[in-house]
Amino acid sequence: MLQAWIYMMTNRPNGILYLGVTASLRHRVWQHREGLIDGFTKRYGLTRLVYAEPHAEIAAAIQRERNMKHWPRAWKVRLILQTNPEWSDLYDHLL
Repeated sequence: MLQAWIYMMTNRPNGILYLGVTASLRHRVWQHREGLIDGFTKRYGLTRLVYAEPHAEIAAAIQRERNMKHWPRAWKVRLILQTNPEWSDLYDHLL
């Protein structure tokens, strides 16, 4: 069973990116969309979920997120384009 997610939020296609990790993707994205979390995502209006990567263990997700935060932006954009070339909001497709 999946216990963790890495996710990326943006404000528009090819816009500002935020990379995060959570145990409850649907709830966490809802919090970002509603502006309930002060900080980067609220300040820049990042409400569109454009990438989600499941992990079986939270420790693995945290390590992957730490690695990805050091990636160049182009690598993150390429990852989004591989699974979501239209930069569609994936929130409505979450279970």
